[in-house]
Amino acid sequence: MRALDAWRDGVRRVASAPAVVVAAWLVTTLVSLPLAALIRGDIIRSLGASVASGAAAQGMNFEWMQDFHVHATGLATTFRPTIVGFAAVLDTLSAYIDNEPQPPAVIAGSVIYALCWTFLAGGIIACYATRRAARLTEFMSACRRYFLRFLRLAIATAIVSTAIVVLHRWMLGNLYPRAVRHVDVERTAFLIRVVFYLAFVLLLAAMNIVMDFAKVRTVIEDRRSVLMAVAASFRFIRRNMATAVGVYMLDAAAFVLVLIAYSFAAPPGGGRGAMVWPAVLIGQAYIAGRLCVRLLFFASETALFQDRYD
Repeated sequence: MRALDAWRDGVRRVASAPAVVVAAWLVTTLVSLPLAALIRGDIIRSLGASVASGAAAQGMNFEWMQDFHVHATGLATTFRPTIVGFAAVLDTLSAYIDNEPQPPAVIAGSVIYALCWTFLAGGIIACYATRRAARLTEFMSACRRYFLRFLRLAIATAIVSTAIVVLHRWMLGNLYPRAVRHVDVERTAFLIRVVFYLAFVLLLAAMNIVMDFAKVRTVIEDRRSVLMAVAASFRFIRRNMATAVGVYMLDAAAFVLVLIAYSFAAPPGGGRGAMVWPAVLIGQAYIAGRLCVRLLFFASETALFQDRYD
């Protein structure tokens, strides 16, 4: 099976189990709503019955948003002009790459979300491995069966991710200043910085593909040792390097296409009454598309491993 064939098979498996997409969307929504409610309370207290509240209802009042951000504390600091429309995607990406500190509420929400995905991942892969829509009892049974194993994998992933982030900080804090010490051309300094960011992204991608195939092997082969699953993942990727990386790149390309589509469709913000709903629907469509791509990683890698394993 070629990389494109595995990717197409993965698309079919995701499309054949829409309930999995709905479950992923529900988890995302349920984790996000409490955080949104907290920020909503801060916004109401800030606007009150002021003139700014009317302006905010008619359209985006960037001046008020900037003033709100300057005086905000805790979770409310995440509400700023850069979260409007497609800028929110770039803002999140920049914060992740630069490892910006986040409010405790965001960290707690992220941990809860990660735990929910860790719980669901076993059931998702098992569903895609059987190539049929699983009943709820079967799905939940698979989730419970692999949760502790995937939790150990998640801890290992967190440790490796932390090491990569520390390395990234060291590269930007120590190597980069030395590399540009005698550089007089701004474009050259920028390209050197891009190289450091590219190295960071490649390390994260390498970790992700190894951990993804470790999850796939854990489920399909019912492995109990996560260390052995990671080692087996290394062996599989080494033997099928071009195809495994090709599938991962196709999945990543699908994610980029979703981002491009959202960049054109993303609403600028503002509006009132019924005019708000198109913006909400576009935002939810983007979230659903992003979740489908995340599921596609599992499905396409499962398809590839099953083909090469058989």
